[in-house]
Amino acid sequence: MIERKQVDHLHSDCIFCEIHNGNIKSDIVHSDHQCFVIKDMSPQSPIHLLIISTAHIAHLESPGDKLLANVGHMVAVATEMASTFGIDRSGYRMVINQGKDANQTIEHLHIHLLGGHQLGPAA
Repeated sequence: MIERKQVDHLHSDCIFCEIHNGNIKSDIVHSDHQCFVIKDMSPQSPIHLLIISTAHIAHLESPGDKLLANVGHMVAVATEMASTFGIDRSGYRMVINQGKDANQTIEHLHIHLLGGHQLGPAA
């Protein structure tokens, strides 16, 4: 079991914050001080992981040094997860949806890692 720490700046109305706080059960496959990783509940490919910021960051409009470092770390973790789940050699896709036109359903920074089969063309 991965240890979860209660963090004050998380939002009780955000499902990802609730998962991070341990209030909603989820199979966390990786966790560190900047992000955690879960399997998507509605997978769009055989491997569909969510790399989720431990801080509640809703929008990317005004990135600062801390946000950029966090996103960089999340990309590194996604790459590590691609290797762990055996899709590093065959190929994978990382996606960040931002805003309603991108179909962002949870306003909390997260990266989708998709792979395990031939993906269609990206937009």
